[in-house]
Amino acid sequence: MTTASTSDAGLALLGGALLRSDPFPSWPVFGAEDEAAILEVLRSGSWFLGDRVAEIERRFPQFHQARHGIAVSSGTAALQVALEAAGVRLGDEVIVPSYTFVATAASVALVGAVPVFVDVDPATYCIDPASVEAAVTERTRAVVAVHFAGQPADLDALGRLCRSRGILLIEDAAQAHCAEWRDRRVGAIGDLGTFSFQASKNLNAGEGGFILSDDEELAEAAWSIHNCGRTRTGAWYEHALVGGNYRMSEFQAALLLSQMRNLEDQSRLRSRNASLLSERLSEIEGIRPLDVDARVSRHAYHLFVFRYDPAAFAGVSRERFLEALSAEGIPCASGYRPLYREPAFQARFRDYPLDSPAFGGRPDYAAVHHPVTERICAGEAVWLTQNLLLGSEEDTASIAEAVAKVQQHARRLAD
Repeated sequence: MTTASTSDAGLALLGGALLRSDPFPSWPVFGAEDEAAILEVLRSGSWFLGDRVAEIERRFPQFHQARHGIAVSSGTAALQVALEAAGVRLGDEVIVPSYTFVATAASVALVGAVPVFVDVDPATYCIDPASVEAAVTERTRAVVAVHFAGQPADLDALGRLCRSRGILLIEDAAQAHCAEWRDRRVGAIGDLGTFSFQASKNLNAGEGGFILSDDEELAEAAWSIHNCGRTRTGAWYEHALVGGNYRMSEFQAALLLSQMRNLEDQSRLRSRNASLLSERLSEIEGIRPLDVDARVSRHAYHLFVFRYDPAAFAGVSRERFLEALSAEGIPCASGYRPLYREPAFQARFRDYPLDSPAFGGRPDYAAVHHPVTERICAGEAVWLTQNLLLGSEEDTASIAEAVAKVQQHARRLAD
């Protein structure tokens, strides 16, 4: 890796020498084993519902300490199928965090239910259990707990709340492969859990998804819904439920099985580098890595996220900070915007046929306001993607060094 000293001519954004010229590790990581796995499926002529899908449906639940698992075509499909299996229908309400990817709430809308957005914990950016409790109504059918960035949400508080109110808890673990809450892997701690294998994810097949559960009835319902409403014991053209075709292909399953060989080693490397980066960044005034709950026995680090305070950087905005950090060779981003502000939801529910108790009438997202989420999105969050944590200690240290360099020259950015 090639780096320049922080005392060099100034910020790269303003014409100085950039701190880091070498790229971080690329993603995905693949090799001859992955190529062979794909070619084996190609040459077999068996491209769907074959041995590879059966094997991933055995291995992934075992890996995540779950009794049942269903392989599906995407993480979004996993959420939609899980919601349908949970009995979520037209007029129901499903509580979701306002700081998450659009699929978490879109899947609720796609089954005809109403997404009810709640705020997130300012320390972890995961769904806030107190906000969830305040949002429960007689129509609440489920809560979707997103394990943001790879950190499990507070499954103790959410589990107690859901059990006491007769509400199902669905874990959105799209970013949380290998993550653990109290030494148990996530996914089947709630009633159902969903994963994504989309190209950016820590376990990646380009696309793909998975549903986990310890509840046999829910798992069987999910299996039927994902496979055109069939049952495991019925005839091929016998359909017990109205379902869709959300099946995973043999190509996706083969690639996942091959990629799983690296999952544990990559996860451990991310954790080591995240610990180092947290330590280094915590020494810089105005930079605070997200807190990790003491009950999180393993963080997946799909993202490394830290909080930025412009007051410690001569008032420089988060956007200008990101420009300067990127120019030093550190890819970074601002992340999501408040999900309830996406025009898709206002448009979707403009003519909704039913009232929603959460809204006191027809769903209207224009009036939704969550202060923590809005502060995060307006200028606090800084995202680093998981591949930045797959390099050497020197690579990781260069991230903190670049942040310190930007702070050293912040007044010039503010001029």
